[in-house]
Amino acid sequence: MRQSVAALGAVAAVAAGMALTSPAAQAADPTASATGSDPASRERAFAAASAEYGVPRTVLEAVSYAQTRWDFNPGHSSSGGYGPMHLVDADLGSATEGKGLGDATAPAASAPVADTLGRAAALTGLDEGTLRTDELANIRGGAALLAATQQRLGLPTGAGTDSGDWYAAVADASGSAQEDVAGAFADDTYSVIAAGASRRTVDGKEVSLQPSAATPAKAQITRLGLLKRANNSQVDCPPGLECDWVPAPYAKTGPGAGDYGNHDLASRPASPKITNIVIHNTEASYDTTLKLVTDPDYLAWNYSLRSSDGLIAQHLEPKDVGWHAGNWYVNSHSIGLEHEGFAATGAQWFSEPMYRSSARLVRYLAKKYDIPLDMQHVFGHDQIPGVAPANVAGMHWDPGPYWNWEHYFQLLGAPLQSHGVDGAQDLVRILPGFDDNIQTLTSCTTAGVACEPQGTNFVYLHNAPSESAPLVNDIGRKPNGAASTTSVSDIGARAQAGLTFAVAERQGDWTAIWFNGVKAWFHNPASDPTAIAVGGQYVVPKPGRTSVPVYGRAYPEASAYPAGIPVQALAPLQYRFTAGQRYAVGDLTIPTNYYRATTFSADTPNDHVDVVGQDTYYQVSLGHRFAYVRAADVDVVPAQ
Repeated sequence: MRQSVAALGAVAAVAAGMALTSPAAQAADPTASATGSDPASRERAFAAASAEYGVPRTVLEAVSYAQTRWDFNPGHSSSGGYGPMHLVDADLGSATEGKGLGDATAPAASAPVADTLGRAAALTGLDEGTLRTDELANIRGGAALLAATQQRLGLPTGAGTDSGDWYAAVADASGSAQEDVAGAFADDTYSVIAAGASRRTVDGKEVSLQPSAATPAKAQITRLGLLKRANNSQVDCPPGLECDWVPAPYAKTGPGAGDYGNHDLASRPASPKITNIVIHNTEASYDTTLKLVTDPDYLAWNYSLRSSDGLIAQHLEPKDVGWHAGNWYVNSHSIGLEHEGFAATGAQWFSEPMYRSSARLVRYLAKKYDIPLDMQHVFGHDQIPGVAPANVAGMHWDPGPYWNWEHYFQLLGAPLQSHGVDGAQDLVRILPGFDDNIQTLTSCTTAGVACEPQGTNFVYLHNAPSESAPLVNDIGRKPNGAASTTSVSDIGARAQAGLTFAVAERQGDWTAIWFNGVKAWFHNPASDPTAIAVGGQYVVPKPGRTSVPVYGRAYPEASAYPAGIPVQALAPLQYRFTAGQRYAVGDLTIPTNYYRATTFSADTPNDHVDVVGQDTYYQVSLGHRFAYVRAADVDVVPAQ
């Protein structure tokens, strides 16, 4: 939980003079019975810290939920971020990142990280190690910070005070020096108070917050003396987000016309059209990520998000094309978001502040560029197909099995559960839940060794309706026909949350779907379903066709290419879509085009040209990755 830069000095003064003199702190120790390892211990810790520091329990729990969803995180990113109150160790951040506003060696200016862990230690008298690792201590530290801000602002304290009178303290807990960003965090927190929340945390704690009426005193925010948003025409971000402009260089890297990096000039969304948003993770720290994207010899994408607080750096103007997807067709139509973290680590990096910043940014971009908020248009790097058979096995698998798609789409305001159709038979959407969906994975840290259990976003697919049956093969990854594995990077037998598939068969508690050309079974008991029935459409081969090709891109027919622009080969992928199979339709309005950009100069003849064809393609849910089929090869059938 970072505190605003504007408030650092004042809070330090309060920390020195406060000495925990509240009546609650002087009374009998309310924390005496708040410790324990049972599922109710976190709830007791919130109650004890609320009483001790005079913070309404609803406020304390809602701030924690907005920061971590009550999880006990071991330290998000190299900037810290410990426990359910997300106490940030700025000393760790400065030692490993070296990119404060005054650091001339940093690749770009970015907001500093405030040392809420250190200030919580000063306020509580507890050492930083205890605040990092002890449940009650961490929550006491968060409560002490809120109470200190409330006292500094001259606002009423006490566990029984009106929760609406804590708006400024909640806003300050965002850690932002920008008023609109701090206000957006406070609004998120008060929406949690209004709606309530309940969940079982990753470490098995049961916490619930009953809905309650609160009228937030939004005018209080002016007391914080935060910065008003400065207009910056280069940054394409909505109000409520902290965004830096960290430009990716468009520069020559050698003597040839094709020796340049790390993106291409274009005229989007006029040409090509922007149709997709791609979710990545960085596999690097935020500091390293900024160094890479500002290297003309590397690759560029549109935005990077910091784990500790959701800070955003924008690198490209939306009109230009980044090199991030491993598929030029997808690159030309997409905006790429890189999230700080490591796919094999998951929740330790995929923080709630980052999820919330990302969702707010994606909502804004989707509205601006008319992109549907579904998993056919907002998807992971791991869903993107290879452009040709030889490319399939090397495609990326981020953000990986630990990215919480169901929660993310809730934050987007487009819950994946919202399209269920009672009695539908032909299509199902995979929705196994996340926190309690703990699938076996291996090789996160050591080859063959089981990963630490945590929530996952998929169900395994077998070649028969039995848990003991082998996992299905993905011929694109293993052309020898070997079964897929439980390795964290092996997506070959994973039906991912949010994706829709065509049903092939049902047997008891098992459902089979068509997946990469094979019938794939997953456990789907009626008593605890892992998928819901949905409406929509699917495609089948046209009558008389024994099979149809599937593609990794939707390029034009040969006759569409003008003189001087080579016709781009369109090689079918290795998957077999044969008669009797069917695949769910993701999009019937795929642009058919090839954006030609191979030289540094936009003035080069026959370059930086968008070649548009007449052929029609459909996006289909082929397997873990989508694919494209030609409309001339298939019939579209309404699902029953």
